[in-house]
Amino acid sequence: MTTSDVRRRRLSPDARREQILLAAERLFADRPFADVSTTELAREAGIARGLLNHYFGDKRALYLEVVRRAALLPTIEDVPLPTGPLTDRVDVAVRWFLSSWTPERASYITVRAAEGVGEDPEVLAILDAGADVAAGRVLEMVGGDPEDAASRAVIRSFGELARGAIKEWVREEALTREQAHLLLREALLALVERVLPELDGARANR
Repeated sequence: MTTSDVRRRRLSPDARREQILLAAERLFADRPFADVSTTELAREAGIARGLLNHYFGDKRALYLEVVRRAALLPTIEDVPLPTGPLTDRVDVAVRWFLSSWTPERASYITVRAAEGVGEDPEVLAILDAGADVAAGRVLEMVGGDPEDAASRAVIRSFGELARGAIKEWVREEALTREQAHLLLREALLALVERVLPELDGARANR
């Protein structure tokens, strides 16, 4: 059976929607939002353009869904909360974070989403929400307090470094995956060992 045959066979609504999303991920990973047409999206998914509109309404709605999927990392239930020494828990947290990244996801979170529709408030809100969720999950994994606003801010800041490292690994190929892991592991360990306790101390001395 050819790829074309697979695309044209009858699929459930959920499977068809997933097929369209995967096609959109591939195209938006290579080019900004404005450079991808609905005709191309339909052709890449192997469907009629009307079916694309049926599932997502328009190109922008489809793009926002692509960004939303990329911004939300796997739930913490996908990986048991680590135990043992802090160094081990930090290592697991970084490995979990990096394992969720594909070249396509790295493209629109580190590069394309910023270009996609300019300073679109919906895009920025999706990215901010994803960063905050990720911060809470990392804090759970390293034994921090995910309910503390300052701790979440620190880990969200770490997330900016993480996105930069992922870009250098996946898109620029200036770092290997192992080097990106080392960078993020040591940075996160320093934050958890030194910065977060000082935040607690500063609050206690107010």
